Amino acid sequence: MKKTLLLLTLAAGLNFAVNAQDKPVTFGVRAGVAFPNLSFSALGTSVSLDAKTTFYVGGVADIKVSDMFSVQPGLTFMSKGTKSGAAFSGEEGSAIDGSINISYLELPVNLIANFNTGTGKFFVGAGPYAAYALSGNGKAGGVKEDMPFGSNDGEFKRMDFGLNFLAGYQLTNGLNIHAGYGLGLGKILNDKSSGINLATKNKVFSVGLGFMF
Repeated sequence: MKKTLLLLTLAAGLNFAVNAQDKPVTFGVRAGVAFPNLSFSALGTSVSLDAKTTFYVGGVADIKVSDMFSVQPGLTFMSKGTKSGAAFSGEEGSAIDGSINISYLELPVNLIANFNTGTGKFFVGAGPYAAYALSGNGKAGGVKEDMPFGSNDGEFKRMDFGLNFLAGYQLTNGLNIHAGYGLGLGKILNDKSSGINLATKNKVFSVGLGFMF
C-alpha cells in the first residue's frame, strides 16, 4: 500500500507538471557529492553501516505555479550503497574493508517553496522519487563481484522508491548551492527464506551546486 501511494503521488506530480506547461518553465543542471549508506532492519532492530562517498549528476525543470511555489521534476544519475570494515576473516579476526555499490537512474518530483531574500532566494522542498538500478557490485578483500538482480531470494530489486527533502540558496544569475536527503522506503533486497523479514533500504545525504538557465 505504501509503495502504491508513493507511485500514485509521483504520477500525479508528473501529470501536474505536464498540465502546467503554460506556466514559466526554466531548466537547469545539478551535480555534487553524495554520502549514501544502507539500513538493515529486522526483529525490531535497525542497523546502519558506514556512509561511502560517491557523486550525482542530473537535470531538472522548474515549473512555476505561483509567486511562491514551483514543481521540479528531474532526472538524476546517482551512485548509492554503503561500506564497512565489519567483515572478518582469518584466525585472528582481521578486518576486511567491504562495500556495496549500486548505480541508479532516479526520477524525483518535488514541490518547492521559494522565499526571496538578499540577492537571490532561499528554497525548500520535498517529494517522492522512483529509481531504477542500472548496475551494482560488491567488493570485499580485493575481490569484486557483480550484484545479482532479480526476484529470487538473495537477489537485489531493480526498482526503488522513497522521499526526497532538499534546501538551498539560489542567486539571481541562476547559480545555486543545495543539500538534500533521500529516504528510501522500498526494500531493495529480496529476503524470502530467512524468516526474519530483513528490510534493506537506501539512505543518502547529498550536497552540491547547480545552475538554472
